[in-house]
Amino acid sequence: MIKGFKIRIYPTKEQEELIWKHIHASRFIWNYMLDLQEKNYDDGGKFISAFSMNKLLTPLKKREEYVWLNDVSTTMLQRTCADLAEAYNKYFKKIVNHPRYKSRKTAKKAFPVCCNRFSFNGNIAHIQKLGYVKFKSDFVFPQGCGHKFLDVRLSYINGKYMLSFSMECENQAPQLIEESMGIDLGIKELAVVACGDRQFVFHNINKSKKMRDLEKREKSVQRRISRKYEASKRRTGRYEKTENIKKEEAKLKKICKRKADIRKNYIHQTTHTLVTMLPKRVVMEDLNVSGMMKNKHLSKAVQEQCFYEFIKQMRYKCEWSGIEFMQVDRFYPSSKTCSCCGAIKRDLKLSDRAYVCPECGYTIDRDLNAAINLSKYTASSTRAVA
Repeated sequence: MIKGFKIRIYPTKEQEELIWKHIHASRFIWNYMLDLQEKNYDDGGKFISAFSMNKLLTPLKKREEYVWLNDVSTTMLQRTCADLAEAYNKYFKKIVNHPRYKSRKTAKKAFPVCCNRFSFNGNIAHIQKLGYVKFKSDFVFPQGCGHKFLDVRLSYINGKYMLSFSMECENQAPQLIEESMGIDLGIKELAVVACGDRQFVFHNINKSKKMRDLEKREKSVQRRISRKYEASKRRTGRYEKTENIKKEEAKLKKICKRKADIRKNYIHQTTHTLVTMLPKRVVMEDLNVSGMMKNKHLSKAVQEQCFYEFIKQMRYKCEWSGIEFMQVDRFYPSSKTCSCCGAIKRDLKLSDRAYVCPECGYTIDRDLNAAINLSKYTASSTRAVA
């Protein structure tokens, strides 16, 4: 099984300068080869393969205006050509849109790293051209050379240097318990879980004090940016991005990234907690997230809950542990069905937070009732409802 990892590295000043040379060189080669492909296509030529693009690198580096390319890793330039060729192959198969030029301002600041010369030694990673770089991580990686790493990339994200890679990991299926887990996602609470006789509630992280403070800071910075833009228009007659505006936008970007990291970390912690309970089966609803986003009153709350990311993590983490993962049809009435007697309450409204069964009078929290029904779900349940 192939697993992906992302760790933060701490390069020296000299290594930082070399990292930025690689980032600029990777972007330049991408744009140069893309322009070459476009001109070749206009002239009626065939697609230039990755191997053919690699052969063009040597004469290119000998040209006087491109001598600076000799300061970076040749393998990195070759892998950039391979990335462009892969982008074209996906475009030919109609998987993605046509490859675009990378802007110096907006393009992701990253470059591929040679996998064959990448290794770990304690808390130090060896990267081609950069040498030994310190890193911090809770993961334990194989030490020394001779280990196979895939798709190693170094990126710069909001003042942090991140190293991402994949490697083959042994899948050791643990002993599962004979219980089924039902997970009901919502806006009031992120997830209400029923696993046998146990119930768990994972609260909405967006309602925490930390996230509320970040929201206030974000709005404050947005107002400052807006006022500065209006001031520049009054002064010059047009909206002009000044140096002060760039500083404020950098602050705004860091706040948004901080919020996104908190949400993603919380989802990882939640899904890890659920999977380590080792149920034999996990049942969730197939949510119509795109349809929920069309509700102008709930779209922001739905977006912040990251339902798609939660379901994606649960799916692959269940696969790692050998747990059966199932999504029921989105029209299955998990909230309207009584978890005690099985009666269906057709007139249940969204504002009804407590479920009161019209047949047996059983009263229970609406979300917990849905989670229990999901944990009891069988294929015959859908046929019975239909």
